[in-house]
Amino acid sequence: MEPRGLIFDLDGTLADTMPVHYESWVDTLEPLGLTLDEDRFYALGGKPTVVVAQLLIDEAGLKLDAMELTREKETRYLDRLAEVTIIEPIAEVARNHRGKIPMAVATGALRDVAEQTLRLIGMTDWFDALVTSNDVTKHKPDPEIFLESARRLGVSPQLCRVYEDADLGLEAARHAGMESVDVRTVYRPRRITAR
Repeated sequence: MEPRGLIFDLDGTLADTMPVHYESWVDTLEPLGLTLDEDRFYALGGKPTVVVAQLLIDEAGLKLDAMELTREKETRYLDRLAEVTIIEPIAEVARNHRGKIPMAVATGALRDVAEQTLRLIGMTDWFDALVTSNDVTKHKPDPEIFLESARRLGVSPQLCRVYEDADLGLEAARHAGMESVDVRTVYRPRRITAR
């Protein structure tokens, strides 16, 4: 199928943010005596930060505000934003289709964080729609974010192709009835080995 619309995840798909997000989580959780294993972090890929924060709080049995923990973690991420780089093989796909067919970014990130990341990698004006965790009530693996992206593009979901780096996102694309590309077949983020 030749797609009529392209939908890109952001973190780990267009931008190599995942190692910076992980390090930001480690630095946020350490003073609380909490840990987040790197493999688990990647398994949670696609879930909004506030959902991960609430999960970690609940598991530890702590009385913390998930939004406050989210803000602290995202502040640490934004402080290190300069470390983020573009993922060139996927950026090339977007570059080649820019202005030719409708394209959207569908990300579990907060809108302001997504906008700052897109600005850093020079893609602010590449996309016809940006759908973030602020725009939906259900999150990956639920298909809502991809269906909303297709709606904003004015393209039938069955005619959209999704580029994703996380199992939850690929599952969401399937639930949306969309073709998907697992970007991990062409790019893997660096792994954190020692701190």
